[in-house]
Amino acid sequence: MTERGDRTGTGTAEVRRRHIPVLLSQVLDAVEPGAHATIIDATFGAGGYACAMLEAGAGRVIAIDRDAAALAAGQSLVLEFPGRLDLIRARFGALDDAAHRAGVTAADAVVFDIGVSSMQLDDAERGFSFQNDGPLDMRMSPDEGASAADIVNSAREEEIADILFQLGEERRSRAIARAIVAARAVEPLLTTAELAALVVRVLGRRPGHDIHPATRTFQALRIHVNDELGELARGLQAAERILKPGGRLAVVSFHSLEDRIVKQFLATRAGRTPAGSRHLPAAKIESPAPSFRIVNQRPFTSSQEEIATNPRARSARLRAATRTPEPPRAGDLAAFGLPKLPDIGSGRED
Repeated sequence: MTERGDRTGTGTAEVRRRHIPVLLSQVLDAVEPGAHATIIDATFGAGGYACAMLEAGAGRVIAIDRDAAALAAGQSLVLEFPGRLDLIRARFGALDDAAHRAGVTAADAVVFDIGVSSMQLDDAERGFSFQNDGPLDMRMSPDEGASAADIVNSAREEEIADILFQLGEERRSRAIARAIVAARAVEPLLTTAELAALVVRVLGRRPGHDIHPATRTFQALRIHVNDELGELARGLQAAERILKPGGRLAVVSFHSLEDRIVKQFLATRAGRTPAGSRHLPAAKIESPAPSFRIVNQRPFTSSQEEIATNPRARSARLRAATRTPEPPRAGDLAAFGLPKLPDIGSGRED
């Protein structure tokens, strides 16, 4: 399941002792927080990166989260770093607008830590995890949009199968979707335990296999409910708009779909074009001047020592880039390679 580092606290000394954000030293190296740096933490969570960047000397951090509970829990950090930390409720797809509300028109760095936080996973009432029974919700902002229960109880069978296959890479998506539709005809699926048990009945459990059979199903529904891939694409474009020349971009992702979007965005913005066929001469394409320079061609990953301390770090990937003086490009989300899914409830086919 895509999840950020062990985010379980609010900024106290005890919390910081227990909570070390994933790839922290590499992120700090990438953004180079300095005494006058203004940094946007696009995914505040429990404040691990924001706190570390402030302690490393950042002049000001604009921290964004769509989850009101995360921002409420982060108020202790605001008191700990008076005048240097702003908490703003917003989707990171609009991080530049959020920064403008805080009086910031250009940033020295933008940091993303994509996925759901442990703080959210551990709260059964949020419905993100099958580890503890709770309402089948999964919304990062509980007062916005359709819940996972709304999706599984109203979407057509083929729509559910598409979500599970495209966003969870679940090979038996059709069988699970068929079982969901059959079950809800008798009684709506309303809790995480009900959905997890249904998936186990369909897939079974392999002895000695550590990954729960419902992992991909829950991941797919969560990504869909929160439009996480669309938000990531919009967030990268917003970072391009707000970063000053020489500004740093650092993105930590935990899933191949996320990393693919980041990689494609940076390759495009760095001026790379697809290679031509070996049988035909490459077409001459006039590309815009690069708006980013890629720092690491291959993503940074966690060491074995970090994984031993925090198993959730095993799938983390960090990509970093530096903003050039070139103007930002017009947004076209189709260029990010986002999975094509039907509009749930619209009746539109793929």
